[in-house]
Amino acid sequence: MKYDKIDAKLFVKNRKNFMAAMQPKSMAVFNSNDVYPIGADSTMPFQQNRDIFYLSGVDQEESVLVLFPDCPDKELREVLFVTETNAHIAVWEGEKLTKAAATKTSGVQTIFWLQDLEKVLFEMASYADTFYINTNEHYRANVQTETREDRFTKWLLAKYPAHTVAKSNPILQRLRSVKDQIELDLMQHACNITEKGFRRLLDFVKPGVWEYEIEAELIHEFVRNRSKGFAYTPIIASGNNANVLHYIENNQQCKSGDLILLDVAAEYANYSSDLTRTIPVSGRFSERQKAVYNAVNRVKKEATNMLIPGTIWKEYHIEVGKIMTSELLGLGLLDKAAIQNEDKNWPAYKKYFMHGTSHNIGLDTHDYGLLHEPMQANMVFTVEPGIYIPGEGFGIRLEDDVVIQKQGAPFNLMGNIPIEADEIEALMNK
Repeated sequence: MKYDKIDAKLFVKNRKNFMAAMQPKSMAVFNSNDVYPIGADSTMPFQQNRDIFYLSGVDQEESVLVLFPDCPDKELREVLFVTETNAHIAVWEGEKLTKAAATKTSGVQTIFWLQDLEKVLFEMASYADTFYINTNEHYRANVQTETREDRFTKWLLAKYPAHTVAKSNPILQRLRSVKDQIELDLMQHACNITEKGFRRLLDFVKPGVWEYEIEAELIHEFVRNRSKGFAYTPIIASGNNANVLHYIENNQQCKSGDLILLDVAAEYANYSSDLTRTIPVSGRFSERQKAVYNAVNRVKKEATNMLIPGTIWKEYHIEVGKIMTSELLGLGLLDKAAIQNEDKNWPAYKKYFMHGTSHNIGLDTHDYGLLHEPMQANMVFTVEPGIYIPGEGFGIRLEDDVVIQKQGAPFNLMGNIPIEADEIEALMNK
């Protein structure tokens, strides 16, 4: 891993909080992700399952964490299984976690090699009544691949059919949505790396540059600052490409007079940042472009101030829609008749702003969070309104990541990243 070691007290605390929410005489199991093949002997870069990382800090394939707070054998209340390493593996693949290193990383005192998993689980299962299985129940999840976790769950329930089953996900949804200060610091670091990449672009972009060249500048800056790279597939959309919400081809030339919508951000230590900025290829906005830009920015500022403890996500989006409707009226994109005759299930403003304004962010870019419950302090949300006008050849979206505070407006983790139109122009023309 490129990132600095994370204090194991974060993972000790996370496990303590998770186990406090478990039923009596129950055990929970968490698996690493698979290493996915590409073809021949090639594999995709490994990405750790966020749940086992959240609870252990282990960032290595073929690892298993078992939590059993009521186990009569105190040494088996927290158990971590890792692949046995040796000199041969160290030469060909690099060093893997030793037992001592696994304890230092996670704070888990009982470490076994993975080859002992079935034997140790058999002993632990004899004391337990319930298994917590780990399923992905994120509201945007659409997973078609059978994961290592899925295969393990099938095996576990087939071998131990008399045990009852509970779900880890509702506990994790609640815990992961509220960030520890260590997590907030890691996310701030990811945002700081993103800032460096964005400022680099303000010196680089000019008419004739290609979208993929911009992507190359960003990945250079991110990796040189100890990030693995992009937190998500980058969107570098010039001109009308910005009106395709998930445009990822990044293969067009940026033309004079156009805008570039940049939805690009770095990860750090598996924590995401999520930035969107829209900048003029030529370094100056047209009068119309600036009017739309400033309207989006005003919506963003008002929406940000609404993210306070007690806010309900669904109700918040309704209020943001009202603010956007007012701005679209001012821009002449909507008239009063369109609003009076709108479909309540698809308000008139949705013609120009068709996506949501905010989502949880953390270990996942679209992170866990129980959206039907009131917002709490130390939750982190994006704020990302946009206006998309295919008929005028441009779309504008602006996005920052903000931490809900106990009192007052949220803290903007991206507060140092330029966003005002005049500042963008000044930096591009210095």
